[in-house]
This record gives sequence, structure tokens and C-alpha cells, in this order.
Amino acid sequence: MTQVVAWAASNGDRSENADYQYGKRRLRQIDGRIRFLGKRIEAAEVVDPEKPRTGQAATRAFFGATVRYANALGVERVVSIVGTDEVDLDRNHISWVSPLGRALLKSAAGDSVVLQAPGGTECLDVLDVCYKRISVKPFQEPLGSESSSKGPSRRPVANDED
Repeated sequence: MTQVVAWAASNGDRSENADYQYGKRRLRQIDGRIRFLGKRIEAAEVVDPEKPRTGQAATRAFFGATVRYANALGVERVVSIVGTDEVDLDRNHISWVSPLGRALLKSAAGDSVVLQAPGGTECLDVLDVCYKRISVKPFQEPLGSESSSKGPSRRPVANDED
């Protein structure tokens, strides 16, 4: 991105240079994202779900718990409570701040919890709470990401008509 901005700056008047203006705006966005992620990394705390727990922490659902519950129709589901960055609904990894995650927090086997969801209120019966390894997918760069190291996508083109 910096190479694109440098190339665009070399083209002259920057006040009407769309490549330059877009490039500078994109660089500011990238810098903001880097600052945001840096703060997230500093505040991150690694939680080992397999670490032995004592007291209520061993039997109640907290961050890192895997919870088996049933709805009013008796349909059972198993979810793992993870951070907002590890959510993967295909693997039943839900965020601790989601409506379901908040409803299940601090619950134990045998408890009934009330889920306040956008679609309505539902009563859930907690069947089991355990702490086991939660496998997460390794980080993959999102599709369409512009952080590749390929260099500028636009290059100056010689005009053959001169």
C-alpha cells in the first residue's frame, strides 16, 4: 500500500489525485486497525479450559466451558463458550457476550435458564457443564484482504500516442 501511495504521490498534484487520496485513507484505516489489534493483544488473557478447577468454577459454566442443554421440546445441543474472536457457529463455539452465552454463564447441571433472544424468550435446561479442550481453527487471512505483500496493484502505463 505504501508503494502505491508513493507512486501516486509522484504523479503530481495530490489535491486531485484519487489514487493518492484513496491510498492515504487506506493507510490511515490500516494504522487504526493495527492500533486496535495491538490493544486487543495487550489485554488478551489465555484461558486453558482443561486447567483443573475447584469449587463452583468446576461445576458452573464460565468462559471456556462446554455446555450441553435442552430446549422446551427436548432438543439437545452442545456449545462451547469462547471469546468474541473465536466464535464459530459451524463448530458450536458461541461468544460469552451473545444472548445464549450470557444465559448459560454461571449455570450448572440441573439449572433452568431463560434465554432472551431477538426471536423471543425461551427456557433451557442445562444438562451438563464440563471443561475440555476446545479446538479452534488457526488464523487465516480473510478473503479480499489487502495486506498481501504483492506490491502496488496499479502501475504507471506509458502512453504510446505521445
